[in-house]
Amino acid sequence: MKIMFAYAQVLPIAIVAIIVAIILAYSIKIVKEYERAVIFRLGRLLGAKGPGLFFIIPIIDSIQVIDLRVRAMDVPRQQIITSDNVTVDVDAVVYFRVVEPTAAVNNVERYATATNLLAQTTLRDMLGQVDLDTLLSKREELNKKLQENIDVATDPWGVKVTAVTIKAVELPESMLRAIARQAEAERERRSRIIIADGELQAAKAMTDAAKMYAKDPMAIRLRELQTLSDISKEKNLIIISPSTLGSDVATAVAVSSAGKREKEK
Repeated sequence: MKIMFAYAQVLPIAIVAIIVAIILAYSIKIVKEYERAVIFRLGRLLGAKGPGLFFIIPIIDSIQVIDLRVRAMDVPRQQIITSDNVTVDVDAVVYFRVVEPTAAVNNVERYATATNLLAQTTLRDMLGQVDLDTLLSKREELNKKLQENIDVATDPWGVKVTAVTIKAVELPESMLRAIARQAEAERERRSRIIIADGELQAAKAMTDAAKMYAKDPMAIRLRELQTLSDISKEKNLIIISPSTLGSDVATAVAVSSAGKREKEK
């Protein structure tokens, strides 16, 4: 009888202890440094708590844990018609994070999905207003504008868009061939300009030389002799010169022949 009486006294205490332990287990919550817990009490928003240890009232309170780290979200490939009527496929990556946990829970349903859909529509709207050359050459500027526009739209949701990056722009095969032809024509144009500039500089140099020779007839005579001397160094050549050069030509040829014989010895 004594054992039964003692057991009857201990049993309620054990039951109470178990109930208290269960209540404490459901009351104590822990969130990490990069997390916040948004608390609702009987459906009313109380606010966000964390990081670390905090208490809630079981059954009465409900929580939703929000991750505050930056997330990378892949925007599905979008078919876009540019302002110059070229159809391209564009995909991008959006980097965002939650800065207001209560707004991310209370102001929008599934903030990540909403941000993804908003990024898709903004990508189509903005890139559809630019031409193909701008899309290909000014990608950094377009990334910045996309980031600013999406960030403004997601601000009421407590979401901060930190960056938007256009990953790839795919062109039709016909457009790729046209761009290749355009690049080849541009290279040809530049080469012709370089050749023309070289000829122009050479013509200017020859004009200046002609003016100098005109001022000093002896200089042009010496140049003629030097040219004939250079020609005479070639084998099996017959030099025909105007009679006005006279003995100068013979002298130049003789000097050249003598030099050649010296080298052969």
